[in-house]
Amino acid sequence: MSLAVIINLIVFIGLIFFLNTQQRKEYTLSRLVLIGLISGSLYGLGLHVIHGEGSTVIKTTLDWINIVGSGYVGLLKMVIMPLVLVSMFSAVVKLDKSGSLGKISGVTISVLLVTTMISALIGIAVTHTFGLTADGLTEGARETARVAVLESRIGRVSDLTIPQMLISFIPTNPFADLTGTRSTSIIAVVIFAILSGIAARKVSQEKEELAAPINTFVDVAQSIVMRLVKMIMALTPYGILALLTKVVATSNAADILNLLGFIVASYVAILLMFVVHGLLVSFVGVNPVDYFKKIWPVLTFAFSSRSSAATIPLNVEAQITKLRVPPAIANLSATFGATIGQNGCAGIYPAMLAVMVAPTMGIPIDAHFILSLVAIITVSSFGIAGVGGGATFAALIVLPAMGLPVTIAALLISIEPLIDMARTALNVSGAMTAGTITSRVLGEKSTDEQVESAQA
Repeated sequence: MSLAVIINLIVFIGLIFFLNTQQRKEYTLSRLVLIGLISGSLYGLGLHVIHGEGSTVIKTTLDWINIVGSGYVGLLKMVIMPLVLVSMFSAVVKLDKSGSLGKISGVTISVLLVTTMISALIGIAVTHTFGLTADGLTEGARETARVAVLESRIGRVSDLTIPQMLISFIPTNPFADLTGTRSTSIIAVVIFAILSGIAARKVSQEKEELAAPINTFVDVAQSIVMRLVKMIMALTPYGILALLTKVVATSNAADILNLLGFIVASYVAILLMFVVHGLLVSFVGVNPVDYFKKIWPVLTFAFSSRSSAATIPLNVEAQITKLRVPPAIANLSATFGATIGQNGCAGIYPAMLAVMVAPTMGIPIDAHFILSLVAIITVSSFGIAGVGGGATFAALIVLPAMGLPVTIAALLISIEPLIDMARTALNVSGAMTAGTITSRVLGEKSTDEQVESAQA
């Protein structure tokens, strides 16, 4: 290990100690996350300026720093399935009216799909307004390799029909799904937890002597899992620090400048969709400004981690404690939102790519094309994995379905992380918007006891 790497790591450890001192002052999570974000961005920029792009010093430094960043994301992923399973099981067992579960699911999924349709239309409009096309995009060595990888993956998804996609939601092996072996594992675990909860309710009704032990089991399991989540969430500022350091330090300035038009257009589309989320929650009596203030820490982590699935624990807790969404609705919207109707990855991104490629193939951007594209995007949004790369998976489904090549997805590889961060934040915002709207439409809010339980 060189002296430069050792100095870099000493500085990073110093930043960790600085964050720790701020945490001991009992600052809010929002403030700590902001401090971690700014510190990580400045430190990453410093590494990039001092050592230069592609430096082995930066690579070696980030290998060590990545222990903190990837370690934190790994811990969050570790708790996702237990949280989903226990929370959904508990929510169903404690539902006042078992029939409300269908309403919750129906409204939540409907909101997710409607917002996906809107995001697709925004992506189409922004791309057309900016006049973006696939012409002029250069293909280097990395892009050529990426094209080969994407084309090899097309076969896995090109024949995927809607019935097959729906069948993939069935938890044929819940133990395997608890390990996250499939892109639809989260939904499968949700279904398994709901069915198990319904079975527990029926047992409690049929054998009254078992009702108390079942409720005690649920309370104990939920308390343990939520305590585990709180322990991991305390590490959020450190995870943000490490993740932002890596993103900024490895950014390629030349690639960013070459594709600046697409980056700007993507962020404009994403910002417009955030505005839509604000308008939607305002329709159900929620102040948009207060709404975004309350979910800021969650969006910040989603931005840094590029994983909707890893953000589920933060998502659920914020909905229950900040937005006063009942646990059942919070868990359903967070888990469904990680794999269904992702506004950024499954909505805006494939829509923009399709509109950019179509003219080069001689396909006019008319009403028929737009309606077909929006329909395919909405349907294909089911089962998009809530992890980094989900947008590429969406593109592999949408582009071939529209008769378009997938090459453009590879040509944008150099700026993918930069845009994917904002897309992921939008995905999570969409899930929380769905939970908030569902809660208000059904006239349900989390109780003080539920809030205390989530914060315990």
